[in-house]
Amino acid sequence: MKGWKKWMSPALAALMLVSAAAPAAAAETSVGNTGGKKGTTKVTLFHTNDTHSRVDESKEGIGFAKMAAMIKEYAKTNPNSLILDAGDTFHGQTVANLVRGESIVNIMNAVGYSAMAAGNHDFNYGYERLKELAGKAKFPVLSANTKKADGTRILEPYVIKEVDGIKLGIFGLTTPETAYKTHPNNVAGLTFTDPAVEAKAIVGELKGKVDAIIAVTHLGVDKSSIDTSIKVAEQVPDIDVIIDGHSHTKLDTGMKVGNVLIAQTGEYLKQFGRVDLTFENGKLKDKVSGLITKKAADDDKTPGDAAVLDIINSVKKEQEKVLQQKVGATSVKLVGDREVVRKGESNLGNLIADAMIDETGADVAITNGGGIRDSIAAGPITKGQVITVLPFGNYIQTKKVKGSDIVAALEHGVSAYPEPLGGFPQVGGVTFELDPAQPKGKRVSAVKVKGQPIDPNKTYLLATNDFMAAGGDDYKMFKDYPLAGDYSSLEESLIKYFQKKGEVNPQVESRIAVKKASDTVTPPAPPAPTVPAPTPAPASEAAKPAPAAPAATDGGVYIVKSGDTLSKIGRKHNTTWQKLQELNQLSNPDLIFPGQKIKLPAAG
Repeated sequence: MKGWKKWMSPALAALMLVSAAAPAAAAETSVGNTGGKKGTTKVTLFHTNDTHSRVDESKEGIGFAKMAAMIKEYAKTNPNSLILDAGDTFHGQTVANLVRGESIVNIMNAVGYSAMAAGNHDFNYGYERLKELAGKAKFPVLSANTKKADGTRILEPYVIKEVDGIKLGIFGLTTPETAYKTHPNNVAGLTFTDPAVEAKAIVGELKGKVDAIIAVTHLGVDKSSIDTSIKVAEQVPDIDVIIDGHSHTKLDTGMKVGNVLIAQTGEYLKQFGRVDLTFENGKLKDKVSGLITKKAADDDKTPGDAAVLDIINSVKKEQEKVLQQKVGATSVKLVGDREVVRKGESNLGNLIADAMIDETGADVAITNGGGIRDSIAAGPITKGQVITVLPFGNYIQTKKVKGSDIVAALEHGVSAYPEPLGGFPQVGGVTFELDPAQPKGKRVSAVKVKGQPIDPNKTYLLATNDFMAAGGDDYKMFKDYPLAGDYSSLEESLIKYFQKKGEVNPQVESRIAVKKASDTVTPPAPPAPTVPAPTPAPASEAAKPAPAAPAATDGGVYIVKSGDTLSKIGRKHNTTWQKLQELNQLSNPDLIFPGQKIKLPAAG
C-alpha cells in the first residue's frame, strides 16, 4: 500500500483519505435479505444536503461540476457507489429560482444522483411544481410522510437499489416543519406525518427484502426541532444509515445513535459526504462516515466535469433572456446607494420591507441596508435589475418577537449613525424617532407599530431575512426566537410585489425621523431670584455707559434652506454667525439642517 499514491489520481487519493481518517463503526447485522451474496462487498454512498442551488465552484464551495468529476474518478476503480441528496436543493439562487428549479434537476441528472429526499424549500414553488420536477428527474424524489388529506402520498416513499448484488432500501422523510417553513400556500392541503411513525412502517415493509436500509431525511439534529433524525434513529433502530439535512450541521465523522449512523455535510456544498458500507456474505459488517473537504477539492487537479459545466453554462446563457423580462415600473429612482441605505431611510428599503409584509402578513419588517446592493432608475424594471439589487438569495422568515426586542434591534441598527452600517434597518410597519445626540442604546424613541405605540411586553410578528433571523449583522436579539414561518427569497418577493403593483412610486416618509439639534426643546430658565433695589450710584459713576444688553430675540425666525451656512444667514440679516450661535445655543455652528428654525436678533 505504500506506493498507492504514485498511481492513484489526486481525486481518488482525496476520497480514500477521508475513509482512512474516519473511525471504524461497530460490526452490524444485515436486515435480512437472503440473496446469497458471497465474499466481501464495499458500497460507497456519496451525499449532499442543503446546497440551496449553489451550483458553481467558488472560494467556499466545491460546486457540482468539481464534485461530479471527483466522484467519477473514484468510480473508475470503485464502481459500487451511489449519490444521494437530503433536500433543500431545487431553490435558493437565481440559477434555480428563475426557472423554478428545472435547471437544478438538469444539473443533478448530469451528476448522476441516485435518489433525493424532498426538503422544505423544495416546496417553494408549490407542491405541484415539485411533482413536475420529480417527473423530470432521472432519480426518485422521495418523501414517505408527505400526504394529501386522503392519505395518498404525492411522492415515492422509497426505492430499492441493487449494487453489485447488494440490495439497498432507500426511503425519504420530510420535516413536518415544512408546514410553516415554506409559504403556507405551497403546501395547502398537505399533511406531514410523524417521520418516526412513517419510518417504522417503511422499515417493516423493507426488512427481509434488502441487505441494508438507508433513510434520506430532511429532518436535522437541532434541539429546537421536535422531529429530528435523532428521534427517528432512537425509535427505529433497524435503520442502518441516515443521510440527513435541514439543520446545516457539519458532522465530520457522522453521529452514532445506538447502531444507527447519521451523516450530514453542513451546507452549500462547502464539502460533500461519503459513507462506506462493508458487507460480508451479504451482511452489513461495517459503516464509516467522512467528508470530502473544500481543501481536498482544491488540492485535486481534476477539472470540473465537462457535461455538468456545459449544462450550468447553457442555463446561465438561457437565463439572460429571462433576466430581461419586465416585472413592473417605477416613476421615481429607487435609491439603493450604499451611502444612503446604510445610514438612513430609503424609498427602495421601504419598498422591500413593504413587499415582505405583503407576502407574510407580518406586523413589522426589518431588513439590513447592507443587503441592498444597487439602485433602480425610473422607468421599466426587469428581473435582472431586482436580482442585482438583492443578489444573495436570502429567505424571508418570520418570528414572534417581543416589542422590547424590536426596540433593541432598532437601537442596534442605528448605533453607528451618522456613520454607515451594513446592519442599518430598513423598515416596514413600524416608525420611530432617532436622536443622534443621545448615547448609543438610547437613541430610539416614539416607536409605533401600525400607528400605535409599541408595547414592550406584547409579541409582534416580525418579518426579516434568514441572515438576520440567525443573528447576522449582530442582531442577536432575534436568534433564539423559534421560526414562525419561512417564505420566498427577497428578490422573488420583490418581483412578485412589482408584478402585483404595476408601477410604484415609493417615497421617504419619515418611517425613521431623525431629530435635529433644533428639535430639542430647551426647558425654560427658572425665574430670577428677587433682590433688593440697587442703591443709586454716586454722581461720579452715573456718566459711565451701561454694559451691552444680550441680543434681543424679537427679530423673527429664519427657516434654513439647502446650501445655507450660519455665516451666510448672518450676512443676510446684518449679524454675525457668533451671535446666531449664541442666540440659538448651537453647540456646533457648522451643523445646521434644511427646515431648521434659526432665531434672529432684533434689528438695531
